[in-house]
Amino acid sequence: MKHHLNTLFIFTQGAYLRKESETVVVRVDKESKTRLPLLNIGSIACFGRVGISPQLMGFCGQKGIAITFMTEHGRFLAAVNGFTPGNVLLRREQYRRADDLDSAKLIALACIIGKLANYRTVLRRGVRDQPASDATQRLTRTANRIDMAIRTLNDSLSLDQLRGMEGEFSAEYFGVFNDLITTSKGQFVFSGRTRRPPKDRVNAMLSFLYSMLTNDLRSACEAAGLDAAVGFLHRDRPGRPSLALDLMEEFRAVMVDRLVLSLINRGQVKSNGFVEEPGNGIRMNEATRKTIVAAYQKRKQETVTHPFLNEKMTLGLVPHIQGRLLARHLRGDSDAYPPFAWK
Repeated sequence: MKHHLNTLFIFTQGAYLRKESETVVVRVDKESKTRLPLLNIGSIACFGRVGISPQLMGFCGQKGIAITFMTEHGRFLAAVNGFTPGNVLLRREQYRRADDLDSAKLIALACIIGKLANYRTVLRRGVRDQPASDATQRLTRTANRIDMAIRTLNDSLSLDQLRGMEGEFSAEYFGVFNDLITTSKGQFVFSGRTRRPPKDRVNAMLSFLYSMLTNDLRSACEAAGLDAAVGFLHRDRPGRPSLALDLMEEFRAVMVDRLVLSLINRGQVKSNGFVEEPGNGIRMNEATRKTIVAAYQKRKQETVTHPFLNEKMTLGLVPHIQGRLLARHLRGDSDAYPPFAWK
């Protein structure tokens, strides 16, 4: 159980929440574990097998305390809101900001800064984790170029210019990604980002995990009351969760790229765990998929200190925090959206 940004997060499987007077009581195995005043709670997020009494749900509906239900791994299932939820006003403001290019640009700028800052961190950790070589020199040069780019990003640039810079430095980052692979170089070779279908084992892993991360960010948006389909950096497209993709830019390097590199460099995935299908690229077999899913869920349980809140939390909780920080900004409770920059 965690309490961040006036949101009560319940992770304990089998927990049951009930209302007693003006408090919420969390019970596990019929034993009361904690009691919190409802006055201090803005929303409740339940992960997995978590039950809530009808009395508590009714009270929360009356008081505007949103309740969201998600799977144990964070996929959004449902939300309980009262007759006058703030989500309508929040989403209307989200649509207005998305239609205003100047407002959209500021949020897109924050997402890009977070993305490039995390690219820089991955590259510098790669330099730190291997002996000096031509590869570490290339990684250092690219990290320094990205660092300079971050310093030049500002709101005087147009939205299209920001998108162009994001694409340019993403290409530079992936241009040296192969230098971050320190073992099994003959079996795991990355020559550039390829999709639909992935052309090598590394791209197969990246694409699979990016899809999982997209689902997590979609859930985070919905749980925060935001419309996952309407973004600021990514243009609207039917069937595309543009806002989830916006927020995902901050997490690609942290939650996926670094994990893929660790799985390869530590020998946790093997080259024979992939199958080549002519015309359909490379796919993973069932055993490799299970290994990667387990590693991803374990990665989300790692503890980090949030750079803006200066609070410790699991990495898997950070997307939900970022969704709520964005919602606060759209409501006018904060001047800007603070991106997540990993250290």
